[in-house]
Amino acid sequence: MKPVRLGICGLGTVGYGSFTVLKNNADEIFRRTGREVAVTRIGTRQLKEHQDVGGVNVSNDVMAVASDPDVDIVLELMGGTGPARELVLAAIDHGKHVVTANKALIALHGNEIFAAAAQKNVIVAYEAAVAGGIPIIKSIREGLAANRIEWLAGIINGTGNFILTEMAEKGREFSDVLKQAQELGYAEADPTFDVEGIDAAHKLTILASIAFGIPLQFDKAYTEGISNITIEDIRYARELGYRIKHLGIARRSEAGIELRVHPTLIAEDNLIANVNGVMNAVMVQGDAVGPTLSCGAGAGAMPTASAVVADVVDIVRLMDSPACAVPNLGFQADSLADVAVLPISDITSAYYLRVLAHDKAGVLSDITEILGDFNINIEAVIQKEPRVHDAEHILSVIILTDEIRESVMMDAIARIEELAAVGGKVARIRMDKLD
Repeated sequence: MKPVRLGICGLGTVGYGSFTVLKNNADEIFRRTGREVAVTRIGTRQLKEHQDVGGVNVSNDVMAVASDPDVDIVLELMGGTGPARELVLAAIDHGKHVVTANKALIALHGNEIFAAAAQKNVIVAYEAAVAGGIPIIKSIREGLAANRIEWLAGIINGTGNFILTEMAEKGREFSDVLKQAQELGYAEADPTFDVEGIDAAHKLTILASIAFGIPLQFDKAYTEGISNITIEDIRYARELGYRIKHLGIARRSEAGIELRVHPTLIAEDNLIANVNGVMNAVMVQGDAVGPTLSCGAGAGAMPTASAVVADVVDIVRLMDSPACAVPNLGFQADSLADVAVLPISDITSAYYLRVLAHDKAGVLSDITEILGDFNINIEAVIQKEPRVHDAEHILSVIILTDEIRESVMMDAIARIEELAAVGGKVARIRMDKLD
């Protein structure tokens, strides 16, 4: 059989990593597919000094790769959403299969891209878009296909996990660890996507769609970052037997789908609470299988390239019968459910509250009375020893609550902040049992 010809668009970290895996493991790929797989075209702005691509045709015109009749599969590894969307749709229009590692592209434009692919009877594969080398998309779409997925939760941004781990283990401030993360290449010069949860929300949007069979709806995902998490919060949480992790959580309920990214207190004996550094992990609860945990490298050249090339292998196996491919979102396109994604105000959660108050008689009873007025049950209270700040004695009151609707909790917090003895905003972190 004739070789399967690949065109790589973007030869950055992931692009060159994928080229390297394809070259180094060519014999293994042949054994798995029964066909030779060769890179015949590369579109990139400029080759770097260390990048040896042999005699492959290289140009800076990525759109030419999409229209090249001698390319069967286009690997979109450029990143971004504008030019990448244009490239992918052009490749599909020319009848080419597509592999992408672009989570933002899929989260924002996946519905359009998958519809175009169905019209042309080609495959769009995107395993590398979520959690790097962890085959979590394949796991949910195929391995757990017999299950009704009840919820999933994941550490799906390694930068945020690295920062929280360093703060917890070494007592370092957020800004200090962020600077180190940038120096190590874990965080971009503008770290907003990582530390404010946008990157994780892209990935969670994809996971929720394949878990629950709903269209991609990134615009409805709630995002909250970690920049306001303090050493005190981490220390107090640990005293109470919890860890703080930046989680993406998607949960099915009678009212609709929860789709949210935010710092979360989870019990220290939960497996995901002990996933540290730049590692990623995803827990999935199915009605038949129960809880599962997938953990591994969520980024990097070779782990991500592993997922890219695995998608190539899948497509090569299906090239003669693409209609047999697993549906893009795991469910037949005409069976996607129009289920409401709940606003954050409608979700129910337990909460960690940290209140800074002047050391005056009755302040604790005033706080607890307000919580009682809103029918918020208290699970635990810690009142720390007062400390002097600007000649005032300030104490920290730490409260863990039972589950309550978010809108009710926010109203209660507003009332607490109105107390004369309370100084500043109340720190609020959601809690989850993940059970």
